[in-house]
Amino acid sequence: MKPIKNVNASDNYAEKDYQELLHDTITVIESSRVQIAKQINTSIISSHWEIGKLLEERKLDSKHGDQIVKRLSVDLKAKYPNMGLSPRNLWNMKRFYLRYYQEDTKVQRSVALLPWRHNMLLLRHNLSTEHIVFYANEIINKGWSFDILNLALKSEYHLSIQASEKSNNFAVTMSGENAEYANEIFRSRYHLGFIDAVEPLKELDLERHLVNKISSFIMELGNGFSFIGNQHTLSFNNKDYHVDLLFFHRRLRSMIAIELKIGEFKPEYVGKMNFYLSLLDKLEKAPEENPSIGIILCAGKDHLEVELALQDINKPIGVAEFQYLISKNKLEEMIKNEIKKRDNDLGY
Repeated sequence: MKPIKNVNASDNYAEKDYQELLHDTITVIESSRVQIAKQINTSIISSHWEIGKLLEERKLDSKHGDQIVKRLSVDLKAKYPNMGLSPRNLWNMKRFYLRYYQEDTKVQRSVALLPWRHNMLLLRHNLSTEHIVFYANEIINKGWSFDILNLALKSEYHLSIQASEKSNNFAVTMSGENAEYANEIFRSRYHLGFIDAVEPLKELDLERHLVNKISSFIMELGNGFSFIGNQHTLSFNNKDYHVDLLFFHRRLRSMIAIELKIGEFKPEYVGKMNFYLSLLDKLEKAPEENPSIGIILCAGKDHLEVELALQDINKPIGVAEFQYLISKNKLEEMIKNEIKKRDNDLGY
């Protein structure tokens, strides 16, 4: 076996190549750690489910089984001191089992991927199955912490999303399966609180904030998006045109052009987006890819006005609103208040 040489300047190993190697290696490690954490979490939820099932099968309830569960807790904690086996948590396991044992496997798999504290918080809010699945997807896809979930539940985030009418022409410009999927992944409202900025912003400032926090923005968009670039240049007929943000979506097999508008929607925005999509399809779309999709992201929209503006457009275009959910400083303040309130309630 040949000895491994030290990497130095004489090896012609460029610094940018090393940085790429370092980045890729870290990505592998972090990906493995995430997978291990998911496996551990799933095992914990599975054990909690089975314990809850045992309590239900033995007909133990708070009225007739209180002393038995207290004794069970003492014996279990002696053997497994770090598993969170207090009487209260044991009863929570039963509540968890009773809430979901009659649901279909899709729902059960969704909640099985969530941390236990997140699951308990969802149970406290007495949500419908539809809304539990909605929050489970948000937590899984966007990595929501317990505090973010708590704030979302208090603001009834699921209702604000549900109330928003989807403004797009996907049904008439895309194939049936792709149109249905596009309607699932593109929302009518996106929350950009992660940029920690105060309204109003200029369009270029908003773009700069989103590019600087591109990982957070992709998490807000959802799974499957890859960032191509901002101010993406399209050269045609001796002129240059610039798309604010350009992405590619793996499952849709389409480029996604996003135009940012800090004000209310205007019908003329549709014509400009339609032109950009035509250029993307003419200049850059690969033969095996589907037609490009445009999203106009603005501060507000009138659904009927958007519907009329899209009426005779043959390119797939959607219009969505953005909101600043909460600034970072405000979020930290609210979290501190929540922790203080909780400690007061517990008598700390």
